Amino acid sequence: MEVWIGRDGERHGPYQEADIRDWLRTGQVSPDDLAWHEGMRDWQSLRSLFPADVPATASVPSPPPPTADTPATGSPAAIDLAGFWHRFAAWLLDNIVLVVPNLMVFYSMHADRAMQTWIALIKSQGSFAGAVADPASNAVMSQLQAVSAVCIIIGFIYYTAMEGSRWQATLGKLAVGLKVTDLKGQRLSWRRAAVRNAVRLLNMVGGLSLLPLVCYVPVAWTRLHQGLHDMLASALVVCGRASAEASVEPAADRDPDL
Repeated sequence: MEVWIGRDGERHGPYQEADIRDWLRTGQVSPDDLAWHEGMRDWQSLRSLFPADVPATASVPSPPPPTADTPATGSPAAIDLAGFWHRFAAWLLDNIVLVVPNLMVFYSMHADRAMQTWIALIKSQGSFAGAVADPASNAVMSQLQAVSAVCIIIGFIYYTAMEGSRWQATLGKLAVGLKVTDLKGQRLSWRRAAVRNAVRLLNMVGGLSLLPLVCYVPVAWTRLHQGLHDMLASALVVCGRASAEASVEPAADRDPDL
């Protein structure tokens, strides 16, 4: 069971129940700290949740949460979740970054000529529908779809490679001070990073181009500011930069479910 701890108006976690019980027994957390887990209607004190693990001595004051300069070693640490607009700013910057490789693909695959041919078809047929019905449009549309697919794949590789790297962030996220982590605040494995960004590939499937938007919008209201793609990969987007500890390659057995 994963448990969140509330202290000084901030939410910390989630942590494993066994760890919290151990911290209670050793005095690393106070029995009076509030806690919450899935299924609870409201926050309760650790004393109420785990009475058997509360020491017989008086309540031990909680140590302050570790700062960025003194990372935690097994004790609770704050997670500053990134909000919708903070993430939106990073998304805009990443789209600017991707303009350069996308333009290179656009011109190297002669998409500019295909666009000129498409415009000429519309003018000659007098309407968009007429241009679509023209057999000559098939080759043009196939070429433009191929260019679009290559650009989408480039974006997928860019996001997956950067978020699975020791930086844990794309250039846009780095610029606004964000990083991607798992639910314990650790670096994502490559597989989790790929799963998280696989939604981008849906743009290549006809009729599903709006699905990625549906995945991103829940960031605005979900408790952990997660989109559907974050939930699928058990990932969080948080404020901060990757630490030296987080830059270590994740162990292979970190993702038994993926």
